[in-house]
Amino acid sequence: MGSKINIKNLNFFYGADQALFDISLKIPERQVMAFIGPSGCGKSTFLRVLNRMNDTIPIAKVSGTVKIDGKDIYAPKTDVVALRRKVGMVFQKSNPFPKTIFENVAYGIRINRMHKDKTDLEERVEKALKDSALWDEVKDRLNTSAFGLSGGQQQRLCIARALAVQPEVILMDEPASALDPIATQKIEELVVELKEHYTIAIVTHNMQQAARVSDRTAFFMLGKLIEVNPTERMFTHPDEKLTEDYITGRFG
Repeated sequence: MGSKINIKNLNFFYGADQALFDISLKIPERQVMAFIGPSGCGKSTFLRVLNRMNDTIPIAKVSGTVKIDGKDIYAPKTDVVALRRKVGMVFQKSNPFPKTIFENVAYGIRINRMHKDKTDLEERVEKALKDSALWDEVKDRLNTSAFGLSGGQQQRLCIARALAVQPEVILMDEPASALDPIATQKIEELVVELKEHYTIAIVTHNMQQAARVSDRTAFFMLGKLIEVNPTERMFTHPDEKLTEDYITGRFG
């Protein structure tokens, strides 16, 4: 299985402050890669580099290359809108739009003009809700406010919204950190199912979660990539003493 994303010698700056140092990493296609490490170590910044979310920060600066399917996403003529359609993002806090459940999912389909007619739109919305394991819970209330859903349902709605525009990569920034254990389990089960069709990168503070859902794990510390390995090996026989100290709770 080839690499979907190939990062080489990546450095990232907020003004004069360097946040990421010389990171080289490959993310395989249709696998889940977890990013772990203490708060402030650069995990979320790195995740946002992968779909140029940091472009909205005026003082942000990037060097090195980030290639998706062999194309440098920081090349001058890159269509950033198309990139973000291809590389979807699910945030830590669910952020449904103040619209109905249906319109939340339909939004991206409409603005990208992906549907042929009303029936096609309805079918696409239904598929996205089924793919996010939410359809059975909401099919009788599609025209009610998204804010009427529980926290876990809202997060799955945001996943459905990301899936509706048919991305190839899904970035998740601690998608279950604000959820109760039952909702968290549903999100984790969903992540494992989604990797059959998508490449997924997930930031998590929860070691057990990384162990449960990911195929490979990358450990960040102070903006540096310390180690990346198959998840099972990372949690049983890490290469680096620093990784072992973090995983066993000696710091963090």
